[in-house]
Amino acid sequence: MSISLRPTAIHFLGAALLVALGLPAASAHAWSLTLAAASRRVFLHVGNGTAEGNNGTINLVTANLTGAQLLGGAPLAMTSNSTQSASLYGDGYTTCPTPASQVMVGASYRRSSATNGPASATLRVTSPASLSNAAGDTIPFTQISWTVAAPGSNNPNVIPAGTFNGATQTLATVPANTYIENCHTFSYANSAIRAAGTYNGRVTYTLSSP
Repeated sequence: MSISLRPTAIHFLGAALLVALGLPAASAHAWSLTLAAASRRVFLHVGNGTAEGNNGTINLVTANLTGAQLLGGAPLAMTSNSTQSASLYGDGYTTCPTPASQVMVGASYRRSSATNGPASATLRVTSPASLSNAAGDTIPFTQISWTVAAPGSNNPNVIPAGTFNGATQTLATVPANTYIENCHTFSYANSAIRAAGTYNGRVTYTLSSP
């Protein structure tokens, strides 16, 4: 994630992406979806992703503050360079209608039977303690939070809203043969005046099933 401060401004860089394995095509408009049993695998995408494949894209979330905004102290919505609006579940449903201000997060876990692996996988996100600029100035990652949405969903909070804590935090549990997905909108708290500069930091999302 990236935050940019102009002579009195902040620039926040967005983070993220972890890819795993495959995801089947099917048709449904909810965001906690049942999948057919299959060989054991996990799949995760954050922002731009590729169904049933790897994608090396790392999307950027940014806040560019003017001097007046910085001095005003009001939280600032962040923008995204993600273009992923359609679900990777396979039905082409528009999960994130405005990807320029949203980041789609989706995760699935599959297994062939109750004896083939654990009953669930765990979605986590890890953030560093701070964003930093070239001069060594820092902004705590706790200044960045997110809300969630999924238009048309019967379970929009399947991955909940939250605030980065500068460490690893658990976001959701994904039951076997289930796919979850929603959109995250990030904001910068802007609770203190910072030195001018561009502050960068990266968060990493992981999905694992031991």
